[in-house]
Amino acid sequence: MSSPTRAASTSLADGAWHRLHPATPLFRGGIFMVAVLGFILANLRERLVDFFFRVPTYGGDPLDEIFRRGAVGWALLAIAVVLIVILVVFYLMWRMHTFRVDAESVEVRSGLLLRSNRRARLDRIQGVNISRPLVPRLFGAARLDVSVAGQDATVQLAYLGSAVADELRRDILRLASGAKQAAAPIAPTDAAPPSDAHPDALHGSAPAHGFEGASRFAAARVQEFLSPELDPDAAPPASVVRIPPQRLAGSIVFSLSTLVLVTLAVVMAVRAATGNPDWLIGAVVPVLGGLGYSFSRFTKSLRYSIAGTPDGVRVGYGLLSTNNETLPPGRIHAIHVFQPLLWRPFGWWQVRINKAERSANRGAAGQAASTTTLPVGTLADVMKVLELILPGYDDDQARALVTQGLLGTGHAGDGFANAPRRAAWRRPLSWRRTGYAVDDGVVLFRRGVITRDLMLVPLARLQSVGISQGPLQRMQRLASAKLHTVAGPVTASLPVVAQAQALVLFQALAAGAVASAEADTTHRWRSERAAAPAGTGTAGAEGAGA
Repeated sequence: MSSPTRAASTSLADGAWHRLHPATPLFRGGIFMVAVLGFILANLRERLVDFFFRVPTYGGDPLDEIFRRGAVGWALLAIAVVLIVILVVFYLMWRMHTFRVDAESVEVRSGLLLRSNRRARLDRIQGVNISRPLVPRLFGAARLDVSVAGQDATVQLAYLGSAVADELRRDILRLASGAKQAAAPIAPTDAAPPSDAHPDALHGSAPAHGFEGASRFAAARVQEFLSPELDPDAAPPASVVRIPPQRLAGSIVFSLSTLVLVTLAVVMAVRAATGNPDWLIGAVVPVLGGLGYSFSRFTKSLRYSIAGTPDGVRVGYGLLSTNNETLPPGRIHAIHVFQPLLWRPFGWWQVRINKAERSANRGAAGQAASTTTLPVGTLADVMKVLELILPGYDDDQARALVTQGLLGTGHAGDGFANAPRRAAWRRPLSWRRTGYAVDDGVVLFRRGVITRDLMLVPLARLQSVGISQGPLQRMQRLASAKLHTVAGPVTASLPVVAQAQALVLFQALAAGAVASAEADTTHRWRSERAAAPAGTGTAGAEGAGA
């Protein structure tokens, strides 16, 4: 456990056990539980009064009966007992929920009767996210999620003081980066009890009393709502991409889900006009659900921001409830830039990524958390985002190749190895745009005409490459190719490629992936031996084909 001198420190990343914000049980469902309990009491009060006080109240008001029988004291005592039990349970939940951060991991212990222990190794961190749901945000609290590789393996610290969550994230990323420490970290131990040396730090503010304390608390909350999502001390003050609200609304209106919703609404109107109201009532629910989903997508993507920091890319979004996540270098395994048909007249694109962490939480644009790094943007916005998430891949040749991958029609000499004309019968519309390119440690797959798609996979992140060939493909000297990365929304595959080009691709990627992985140091991106990152991750590669 920490020494007395370290206990006075304001940092929570000292290897000691600490407790969360005292109001954590309320933020994690206690308010909902109290509301449900109040609803039950309000609806069953007659039977409860009859059971506890043997006062038949059917047909009359139970409160009047309590006053008439002189049972007010017993009623107040019962209410006090219920409140005390709730407070004791909440207190025990808070006492038993502790965490510690040391040089190796982030660890959380929780539970009253059934104890659980979750541990996230720092060398496997895929991102650190800070969420501020509306109710905790009103009280200056935030949830810190440490995402590690694995299926829903996120370790949560819910909740901390808002300012302390920002500070703790910086400490976690500093420890994970391999940066040289000013002092040797303290060896963790399970023997000592959790430290209560930082009660003010958990709240994120210094203690104050009376009117002065209330004024400072209110001013701090207003400042939080008006401040930018990205911390100016850890990120540039301005996002490299701005998404106007009208563009965000337009991207939702001109989407497949909205098209289905409008079609359903038209059908409802027609059926109602022909005198079939029963069907109309049944269709109201899906329409309202679709409207709610579209509204949620809009609000979750408002105040979008993205910027580079010394510890990776910081992505923030949200209006009332906000999220911002830092993706350390080397954690992005695949990138997908695509343009739906309805977005083409406006020149809009969306960017998604694959990362090793798989979480059940939802992120910007209603997608899986941390997979949508650009909900909707122009071609210039796409270039700025790619410069951040593919550090080092930002020269003129790279920009020209990405532009051809997004807008090119597949003409000769565009930098891509395109599918041959004999593939036209398999892909009559898109065979010209189907092709690949390998450039500066990144492999690019281009495909699609109705929906334009460009996949980029850093060779250092590539796990394997597969080449397959069916009997009909063999007759035409064609093949299919697929790049294997971690699971996610991005699937890097080519449905058709020339047989000779497929062999060239396999050999180039099998050798290039191994060399890129051996040279990669982004897993300890701020250590003394780490060079400037040229890829986005840490994974070996292995060639495989069929």
